[in-house]
This record gives sequence, C-alpha cells and structure tokens, in this order.
Amino acid sequence: MVDRAFIAALGMAMFFFQGSLEEIAHIELPGPKGQRFDYLAVDGEDHYLLSAHLGPGILYVIDMRTNKLVKAIPGLPGITGLEYVPGLHKVYTSNWGEEKIGVVDLRTISVVKRLPTESKPNGISYAEPFRKVYVANTLGKAVSIIDVDKDEVVKVLRFDSETGTPGYDAVAKRIYVTLRSTNEVAEIDPSTDRIIGRYPVEGCRFDHGMAIDSEHHRAFLLCGATHNLTVFALDDHKAIAHFPIPTGADVVKFDTGNGRVYAACSSGAISIVQEDDPQHFRKIEDVPAQKLVHSLAVDPSTHRVYAPEQEENGQPVARIVVYKPRSK
Repeated sequence: MVDRAFIAALGMAMFFFQGSLEEIAHIELPGPKGQRFDYLAVDGEDHYLLSAHLGPGILYVIDMRTNKLVKAIPGLPGITGLEYVPGLHKVYTSNWGEEKIGVVDLRTISVVKRLPTESKPNGISYAEPFRKVYVANTLGKAVSIIDVDKDEVVKVLRFDSETGTPGYDAVAKRIYVTLRSTNEVAEIDPSTDRIIGRYPVEGCRFDHGMAIDSEHHRAFLLCGATHNLTVFALDDHKAIAHFPIPTGADVVKFDTGNGRVYAACSSGAISIVQEDDPQHFRKIEDVPAQKLVHSLAVDPSTHRVYAPEQEENGQPVARIVVYKPRSK
C-alpha cells in the first residue's frame, strides 16, 4: 500500500533541496535562435534589464516588473559589453563587429552615437563621481576612457597584456581591470587616469571576468586556465581564497544584498560562492544550467538572477531565464 504521507513529505523535501536558485520565469526574445548572447546590465531607475545578443547585434530592453520586452534595438554588430549610466538614462555598448562603442539613449530607446575604439571592445565599468566610463579593449590591449557628458573618448591606456573586465570600487574610488595574459589586476586612479599599480594574482591564470565588493575591497576573479574563482583582496593585493568551478566561466556578478557571487560557466552551470564576512567565503554549489550560458545579471532590489539561453538541451532558443534565490 502506498504511504501518501511519505510521498508528500518526499515531494516537499525534493522541493526544498532543488538548489539555491529556483527558475521562476522565461522571457522569450524575438532575435534569431541559437546565436550567442553576452553581457547583461540592470537599469534600476527604469527597471530595465539590458541584454546583449552578440550574434545578431541586438540590444534588448526588458521591463523587469512584467518580464516583457520593451524594444529590440538592432544595428549593434557584435555587441558584447554593456554599462548603464544612472541619471543620464544611457547605456554604453561594446560593438566588437564594428570596433566602436555605442551610446544608447533609453529615453528614446535609440542609438545616438558611435565612438571609434581599439580592437575588440569588451567589458565596461562606470566611475560615477568622475563621470567616466572605462571600456576594456581585449585584443587592443587597452582601456578606453569616455566622458559621459560629452560622449567622447578622452584617453586610452595601453598595456602589454590583453585586457578582460574593468570594475569600479566605489569606496576606494579606483578602477581595476583584469590583465588576462599576465595574470594580473591593474589599478587606475580615475582622478588622473594613471595606472598606479599592477598586482599578480597567485593561483589564477587567464583572469577574465571580475566583480567587485566595494564595501570590503574584494574582487572576484574568474580564472579560465585554472578553472577557479579567486577572491582577491584589493587593499592587500593578494589572493585570499580559491574555489574550483566548471569550465567556460565568463561573467561574474556580486549581489551586495545577500553577499552572493554568481559565475556563469558555459559548460552548463552557475557557480555560487557565499561571502560570510571579508575573510570567510564558502562554495554553495554549481547550479545546473543550459550549455553556452556565458553571462548573467543580478537585480540588487529583488536579488533575482537573469541568464540568457541560446539553446535548450541542444535545441536553439533565444530567451532569458529568471531565477529567484533560495537560502542555502
């Protein structure tokens, strides 16, 4: 005889142990299915999710309150990086296919300017007090600096390494950028736009993706050759923790509200590390995801995680998956 109470209890147990992320919605997108996505960004003022569909060169503007597409903006060839600038309602895009930085006005939801840049523009970060956007040009081994009031490139910093991802420490008021060929992190002073330091990252090779915890001066680095997530102390310039993660780690985000680090791994997982305090970190789990998920974003107000999918079990799709975090 079947024990219905036991089955019900087992079902509840399976529900609570599904993992630390729960899929709650899919947002279907109109672009061609099966083509690569890249970075996402959150516009907290307009409640927009901004998603780069690299393959067809489309920027999607999505209302996070309704999970509905507001507009698809074409004509941004090879769009990779994205950064939203609060107050100005603008988003800057790295258009690899034309070696330009796009300027999109979210009030008119249109491209208003294109700025020539170095080879393969990639990750972008905004230093708000200085009114400047920093764009890593990976193959150009450079960082382009843009005045957001003039929408002009005001300086280019050059390195002897491919650049990966810039990040802004809002407390220290410093820009950091990964130097993935030399396994270093470079420090830039936005007040002078001088490179003031380069720091080797022990135990991390080919550091590309980076997220920053400004409050505690910690950087979270994705190390492509050593397949680990490294916690790097920006004040002491040293690695303080390493966590193994699946292959294909590309983009990493930090949710300041719950102290979680999320890394998108294109081999089929979202890796999660918990910051308990500035000295103590722990790996929570590798949440299974579809293959070729290269990127994600976190809404700091809801703590929801957004990840673009180009395939489902080998079949082409074009959509965003919305996750809600669970305690773990």
